[in-house]
Amino acid sequence: MLEDTAADAAPEVTAAEIARLAGVGRAAVSNWRRRHADFPKPVGGTETSPSFALPEVEDWLRAQGKLAEVPLRERVWQQIASHPAGAVAALVETGGALLLVHERPTDWLELTAGSDERMAARLAPLLARVLATRLGPGRPLPGAAAAPPRPAGMPLLRAAAELAAELGARKAFEFLLGRHLDANPRQYTLTPDGCAALMAALAGPAARTVLDPACGTGTLLRAVPGATALYAQDSAPELAALAALRLALHGSAQVRAAAADSLRADAFAPSATGPVDAVLCHPPFNERNWGHEELAYDPRWEYGFPARTESELAWIQHALAHLREGGTAVLLMPPAVASRRSGRRIRADLLRRGALRAVVALPAGAAPPYGIPLQLWVLRKPAPQAAPPAGLLLVDTAALAAEGQGGRAAWPAVHRTVLDAWTAYDRSGSVPEVAGVSRTVPVIELLDDEVDLTPARHLPPPAAGGGIAELAAVRERLDETLGRAARTTPPVPSAAPDADPGGARQPLTTIGELARAGALLLRGGTGTGPEGAPVLTEHDVYTGSGPTGAATGTGGGAATATAAGTAAATDEPVLTAAGDVVVPVVGGGGTARVITADAAGAVLGRNLHLLRPDPAALDPWFLAGFLRGTANNRRASSHASTATRLDVRRLRLPRLPLAEQRHYGDRFRALAEFEDALRLAGRLGEQLVQGLYDGLSDGSVTPG
Repeated sequence: MLEDTAADAAPEVTAAEIARLAGVGRAAVSNWRRRHADFPKPVGGTETSPSFALPEVEDWLRAQGKLAEVPLRERVWQQIASHPAGAVAALVETGGALLLVHERPTDWLELTAGSDERMAARLAPLLARVLATRLGPGRPLPGAAAAPPRPAGMPLLRAAAELAAELGARKAFEFLLGRHLDANPRQYTLTPDGCAALMAALAGPAARTVLDPACGTGTLLRAVPGATALYAQDSAPELAALAALRLALHGSAQVRAAAADSLRADAFAPSATGPVDAVLCHPPFNERNWGHEELAYDPRWEYGFPARTESELAWIQHALAHLREGGTAVLLMPPAVASRRSGRRIRADLLRRGALRAVVALPAGAAPPYGIPLQLWVLRKPAPQAAPPAGLLLVDTAALAAEGQGGRAAWPAVHRTVLDAWTAYDRSGSVPEVAGVSRTVPVIELLDDEVDLTPARHLPPPAAGGGIAELAAVRERLDETLGRAARTTPPVPSAAPDADPGGARQPLTTIGELARAGALLLRGGTGTGPEGAPVLTEHDVYTGSGPTGAATGTGGGAATATAAGTAAATDEPVLTAAGDVVVPVVGGGGTARVITADAAGAVLGRNLHLLRPDPAALDPWFLAGFLRGTANNRRASSHASTATRLDVRRLRLPRLPLAEQRHYGDRFRALAEFEDALRLAGRLGEQLVQGLYDGLSDGSVTPG
């Protein structure tokens, strides 16, 4: 178990975290401190940002009846986030307990039957046996210290076990890990689930023993179905530990994890563990200090000694050195690896000897760093007597970016396109040529002075804009959309009289008051839900598109909220319904969207608030229109570091009879239709213009 660096010190929470625990705004916590003499006193922090003992806060909230509705998962997360030893240490400790719950539920029940002191005394040997069974004898959990468990840490483990009873041990750990990663986005370079699934599929269904030498949190290895042994190594001990626990909870495969730099200190050398069926890897990019000097005579450089600037080619050869004959490696690479002059000799040797089989260009935004179109390199360990393939498969999926996702990959389409091409190539050594998408390029054609393997430079260009017929269809849709925009252009406005119903002298109310009165339901989105469920994202709200996100399955089943005030299960994700109003709360964009049939039934994404008006009291279009007012948003916004956050409860609107609300609502609906027409016309215009530029420049369209 991990050493408790603060002994028996209680975890602390800030006022903002107390507000989240109780499901209220930050101002409510300030009011409680002023109005209630028995509110817990600060135990740390600063005068302007004090912190409070979490057990005292929970006792006070419970006594006030304000803790009953806090989801269990939120309470467990707060204990982890405020753990004296840090969130990562708490996650590792909690993951070990969840593994014990998963593997030996009877032992866990017996263990927790007594006091915290008894539980702490008996936990270590039980956990050691489970870890030895799943992670191998003599292999302590990477990053874990040998200090015995402390009684002060047992309430967290008991709460985590309750969460496991609700969600299952695997989903409980996935939720807690996901919350930590979301809270610290700059600390970790994550591989998206869609990319991981594609890489695992390219490795093939026969991959039973799989290595990831830069495993991070274990996303790539988790995506491999049917594996019997998973080897995970990372230079960060905390990541290696989290990956080991995550993989052990995910399936029945034997898991071996190590914390060390794979290039300098290979923990799974083939001479010790044997070669593996597959290697999956998202290595660090553009590293200069990868071991160039000390590894100059390493036997792994079978295809050439990588230059100091070619750390990625070192990772490629490291992967090949661990494969059995015929084994497959799939690595995520920056595009410069395919064309840098310093790597051309190694690229040439990989081609000549048949080790490199495919280079796949992904859409920009497919994986971090999101600004560049990354590539997948698919390699295979050549058999000594086998003839190398005559051609290299090149695939370019740049055109398969999801509409409305800012260029992010449409993973189902990317997955299908790449896997279809790879399956055909792997079976016969070639694929039918698809302009702009895929082609088998003869190796001899690539072995020039540059050995440039960038797919787009060797594929025939696609037809302009998808072809003359598609350009004509785009032009027709653009004409229709421009006509609709002209018909819905708002009339010239007239000045309002002094008695303007929306004016400052009209009685006003706030969203918070309406929620307390039961006139609407206010809920925040989590973005989690059943595996694969559509998620309405912030970007979707801003662009007016349908839901483009997908749930990763870390939440429970979705709950549909009702206008009565609260959903039956407040810790469950909320499904949108027609007539809801959705508001982004981060970024200060001043946007509010009324949900229509195309977005109904989606899981509400993170950083979104849903307002579900009672139709007998509020018109949704009236509500959304007033929420978009610039002055209204400025009044309800606050600034923290570089972000602007909207306090939805402080947004105001006038008190009007329902009939007058609907009059305003009709005008706001017309404005929304005009806005949608302008947005669509802009997209169609860009598509038509680019198609004509392409067609005129490549000769497929004539100027006259």
